[in-house]
Amino acid sequence: MKIIASILLVLAIGLSGCQTFAQKQKEKGKKATVSKATAKPREENADVDFEAFVGRLRKAVAAHDVQTLSAMMTNDFGYQLNPEASGSGVFQYWDEQGLWPELQGILSEKFVQKGAYMVAPPQFADESLNYDGYRAGVRRVNGSWKFAYFVGG
Repeated sequence: MKIIASILLVLAIGLSGCQTFAQKQKEKGKKATVSKATAKPREENADVDFEAFVGRLRKAVAAHDVQTLSAMMTNDFGYQLNPEASGSGVFQYWDEQGLWPELQGILSEKFVQKGAYMVAPPQFADESLNYDGYRAGVRRVNGSWKFAYFVGG
């Protein structure tokens, strides 16, 4: 009798620590919510070539790889509004102004359509917001995506 009571006691203790089906589903739902919240936002343009271009662009900026960036930019790349500046000198300007972290932050945002450009951050595409911060734009040139501008103000 003592053996049966001991076995039942061990089983009761062991089973009380197990999760019920409802507890498992609730925990699974929490994990799914967390992973959705931390997932990188999908671009408005779901073209594989666009996503690949933006991925390479983000990596090149993070590494300050000016050679790769040069190949990804338009010839008339815009980097300053007042006074207007474009073309060569962009990397020196970014170094002098300490804009690499800002550029990296803007490029981590979702890109959305604005005219002929895909722009980041999405707030820039919404005219009602009067967004005047830094923004980046990419566009198709002869069938390939090119980084066209990164300006502020």
